[in-house]
Amino acid sequence: MRRRNAFALLLLLLAITLTGCGSRSAPPAGSASCTSIILATTTSTENSGLLDYLLPHFQRQTGISVKVVAVGTGQALKLGEDGNADVLLVHAPALEEAFMAAGYGVDRQPVMYNDFVIVGPASDPAGIRGLRTAVEAFQRIARAQAVFVSRGDESGTHVKEKEVWQAAGITPAGEWYRSVGQGMGPTLTTAAEMGAYTLSDRATFLTMKANGLALEMLVEGDKTLRNPYSVIAVNPQRYPQICYAGAKAFIEWITSLPAQERIASFGQEIYGQSIFFPDSTAWRQAHP
Repeated sequence: MRRRNAFALLLLLLAITLTGCGSRSAPPAGSASCTSIILATTTSTENSGLLDYLLPHFQRQTGISVKVVAVGTGQALKLGEDGNADVLLVHAPALEEAFMAAGYGVDRQPVMYNDFVIVGPASDPAGIRGLRTAVEAFQRIARAQAVFVSRGDESGTHVKEKEVWQAAGITPAGEWYRSVGQGMGPTLTTAAEMGAYTLSDRATFLTMKANGLALEMLVEGDKTLRNPYSVIAVNPQRYPQICYAGAKAFIEWITSLPAQERIASFGQEIYGQSIFFPDSTAWRQAHP
């Protein structure tokens, strides 16, 4: 009898050990003890200061702390694919749809949008200032072989840049086209140092411009440069170790009217304008 009990105890300990051998130690999906989440998001939400503005309110209201991993959208989605994040805040619709179709995500919701702008040196060697379309601006930059700095990191911004080059009928290559494989902040810094053009989200550009960035906003307002953001929970059926309860709480909070109103107010005090625009279902219903 003692041997049988000892053997049963050994099996129980082995089962507990194997259960804890996942890549992360987060509580099981839906666990009430889940008090922290990992948010994989884009550099624009961090560089602009938006997350510093929003997240303390979420933590106070829910008691859930948020660890932010700010990378390009492609890298953020990869973190989700590997089960190394609980929730994503990203901006590349085609990549997001592929992520959802492959079963990596659930509960995808629209959150907000901003837009991309083309920035460059005040001297504007390609003569793009004031153009109304990004395609024409890119065509002029290519014809002039004026230096263009690309993020080159498969981020949402890089995906949009490639879409514009394709629409312009150009495959950028040569000494004038520099791919740096960096986030938005370092890319803007590199462009400023080189007197070059680049594509940026408006929020990060305005934030860095306020801190002395030596670039000008040259092309804006093209409807094709609208930049929508979505929030997505990583699928707990695929990755039971993720904190789905916390991810769901974050999604419900950031798409709620109070959080959407905070998004709308962000930037007003510093820039005199909103730099992200709320776009959740609750916001649209309240503002038809």
